[in-house]
Amino acid sequence: MADGDNDVGEQLEDLDAAYDEEPLDEPIENPEESENIDILPSSEASLKVDHDKRITTPFMTKYERARVLGTRALQIAMCAPVMVELEGETDPLQIAMKELKYVLFSLTTSLIGLDEWD
Repeated sequence: MADGDNDVGEQLEDLDAAYDEEPLDEPIENPEESENIDILPSSEASLKVDHDKRITTPFMTKYERARVLGTRALQIAMCAPVMVELEGETDPLQIAMKELKYVLFSLTTSLIGLDEWD
């Protein structure tokens, strides 16, 4: 049994040596080719639609509300900055509900129409 333990130890040492040889932070040669990111000019990024031209209702369905709260609670749980003053709240879902109450975060939802299911 001692022979098997040595083999495992040697294998682990070989793996550690292989990981140590790889560089941790290698600069990317051409970042435009490696990622599919569109960078918008600041004038286009902050466009708002007038209230009279909007095609949605000002109300959220219970499904949209659940999705937005769940997404924001997950972000808060992963140490995202909180947009409201905390008054002893520690539950990410309660904090997300408070932010939604004061409309302090911007998440969008998209509704899938019947034509888009195919």
